Order: sequence, then C-alpha cells, then structure tokens
Amino acid sequence: MTDNEHEIEQPDERVPKRVIGTPVPGTSMLGTPETAEAEVDVPGVTLQDEAKARKAERIASLCFAVTFIAGIAFIISYVYFQVGSPESTGVSNLALGSTLTLALLGLATGIVVWVRMIMPKYSLVQERHPMVSAEDDREYVAETFVQGANESGFVKRKMMRRTLLLAAAPLGLLPVVLLRDLDNSKMPGADFNKTLRHTVWGEKTKEGKPLRLVVEGTGQPIRAADFNSPGGILSVVPEGYQHDLNALAKATLILIKFRPEEIKSGVNQNWTHDGIVAYSKICTHVGCPAALYEQTTHHILCPCHQSTFDAADGAKVIFGPAARPLPQLPITVDGEGFLIAQGDFHVPPGPSYWERGDAEAEARSKGGQA
Repeated sequence: MTDNEHEIEQPDERVPKRVIGTPVPGTSMLGTPETAEAEVDVPGVTLQDEAKARKAERIASLCFAVTFIAGIAFIISYVYFQVGSPESTGVSNLALGSTLTLALLGLATGIVVWVRMIMPKYSLVQERHPMVSAEDDREYVAETFVQGANESGFVKRKMMRRTLLLAAAPLGLLPVVLLRDLDNSKMPGADFNKTLRHTVWGEKTKEGKPLRLVVEGTGQPIRAADFNSPGGILSVVPEGYQHDLNALAKATLILIKFRPEEIKSGVNQNWTHDGIVAYSKICTHVGCPAALYEQTTHHILCPCHQSTFDAADGAKVIFGPAARPLPQLPITVDGEGFLIAQGDFHVPPGPSYWERGDAEAEARSKGGQA
C-alpha cells in the first residue's frame, strides 16, 4: 500500500452551520441569489428607498422582538397569576390581557411597517383571460411570485426575517397553553365557579346566628315592626359585611313592603315576613344595580338597559333584556324582631351566565315554592 492510499480526503472548505431563518449557503430561499439581490426595473413597480428600507427593517425587527417578549410574558403570567378570588382573577386578567395585547400589537405594527416601508409599490392592471390558464401563464405566475417574494425583502432582510420567526414561536404556543383551561378540575381556581354561585347570606355570625339585614350606608338593623309602610323600599346589606365590596357585589338586597292582597303567586310566601319581600339588587342581565322602584305598579327598573321586573310577582321580567327574575332571599325575624336571612339564595344572583348550570338550583327553588 502506498502512502497516498492511507491518506483521508479532507474537504477544501468547511461548510458553515445553518442558522434558523436563513437559506442554504449559496442559494436563495426563493429563486437564485442573483434574483434575490438584484433590483430589476419592472414597469408598474416602484422600489422603496434603500436607506428608508433599512430604517424600517430595524423598526419592524424591534416590533417583532417586542412580540416575542410579550408572548413569553403571557405564558409566564398564565402560570404565575392563578385565579381563586375576584382580586386574583382581576390581576390575572390584567396581566394576560396586557401581554397578549402588546404581543398582537407588536406583530401587527411590524407587519404594517414591513408592507408600507419595505415592500415596493405596485400599479397592477387586471387582464381578462380564460378560466383555464395556459402553461405559459402558470410559469409567469410562478416567476412573478418568486420575484415578488424577493422584492418584499423577506429574503434580503435577514434581521427582520429572523425576528419575525422568533416572534411567531411563542404566539403559536398560546392556544396550547389556553387549552389547559378546558380541564377546570385541575386548576387552582376550580372552586371559583362555586364561590360565585353563593353569597354570605348562607353564613352565620361568630355566635352561630343567622345574619341580620341592615340598612346600606348606616348599618342599622331593621325591625320588621318599624318597616310597616306599604310601598316602602330599602337597600339592604348583610350585617358585618358593610365594607366588604366583594361580598356586597353579590349580596346587596332591595327590601319591599307589600299589602297582603298585592302579593301574587310568583312570590314565595314562605320566604317573606308580614308582607316584606327581599330581592337581589343585582340585575340578572349584566349585573347593574336594579334600584329604581315604581310604587304604583310595583315595578323594579334597572337603569342600565331598562330591564323591568314585577316585584309583586316574584320579580319576573316584564320588559328588557334580562332573561330571568331577580332571586328572592328567604327572610324571617329573630327573637328581638329584627329581620334576618333564613339562608342563601336558592339560585345564584347576578347575570344570566348562571343559567347554563342552574337546572338543579331552579328545581330546588320550585320545590321551595310548592
């Protein structure tokens, strides 16, 4: 064997490693290198000024970088800010909404800058032709597509191309992350739905007694004997929770005094005391305070969207977009004659979102009225 036979052939040049978002060395992503770099003078096509195009490339790349950072921040916020209370849910919504808005805004701004300041301007004339294109036409379309892609700067502007691909990476993961919400049983806020369905009226005082109804603003307990004027109305809150805004958002009531002959079948008589009826003050449309009362017609009006409820007939909806009556709270009096709650609402108060899972609660309500 000769010395030459023991020699191992070595390549003359080392092949550089490919970088994501770049074409194979010696070639263009679309067409030949000559086609990609050449700026051909084409009728109807006005190329952008190169200096302005470079500046626009930096702006677009910055926008895409912002989108990437905001996308990562969205994923981190989704993992870090867990829901479990109205406060934590508000923080989570703010973080997720802000980061997602910033990500989409950065991506949209970058694309707009790319299209308006880098891509050339076209003056196109549409020609009529047969439905089936000829072979020459198809070849022309292919050449035009390659030429247009090269003119767009996607091949030539490497920094913008790479940052665009980088920005798109986390955005593609966002729907996958959000699919985690489909399995509510595994989320830390799995009891959040249950929390929204109940109010503090079902709780007891430290002494184990039911909560008293007190006047909103003054905190004064209400004696049934003192609230004896038919047509009277009071805004009422649970005792001990006068300054708890989260509790009041669901538990605020309107208390109305009726004559016995004015009460209709829609009112649950077992939940009243001496003609006094308590309804949720939270409108079942979108949650506005339904606090306007017309004494002569016994109508409760929500000022936001004009939903109207018949207070003498179980607060049934008689006008407006609300889909269900205002829930009635069961009340009675304690040993001192003060109005107290017999328990919580039998159906969730507030907007009609609850109708989607309220079949069991509605059945209990109807059973209580029977």
